[in-house]
Amino acid sequence: MSEPVLDDAVRSLRRVILAGEHYRQSVAQVTGLGVTETQALSYLAVHGPRGQNELAADLGITSSAATALVDRLERQGVAERSAHPSDRRRVQVQLTEGGRAVVKLSRDWLASAFDDLPEATVKELSCELVRIADSLRAASLKMLDARD
Repeated sequence: MSEPVLDDAVRSLRRVILAGEHYRQSVAQVTGLGVTETQALSYLAVHGPRGQNELAADLGITSSAATALVDRLERQGVAERSAHPSDRRRVQVQLTEGGRAVVKLSRDWLASAFDDLPEATVKELSCELVRIADSLRAASLKMLDARD
């Protein structure tokens, strides 16, 4: 791939990431939640119920920070701890009805980005976004592993 094409693609991806960061801050302001809380809700919306340690790893925070985070999420009524379905020693964190309402609000907000696109383009773009997200996550993890 030529350097100018790659530079344009990277610049465009940075724009998407920056827009996502602004979106996250806006959702936090509108809902009265913190940015980390909205990130946690997004992980729960995408992956479903998670163990507290899994959520900590998703967010790149310590297990004690995750405990404090889940305590806040419970106080705010957007997530709750429940028994793990197959391991009685573990708990998992899942969205409450209030959490699902926040996720729906943010989903509708995100969906508006696709309003002017034909359905076929949205389908194709959706597949490519997943591929790009997976590649970016893998590259990020590789970078962190190389640091250790």
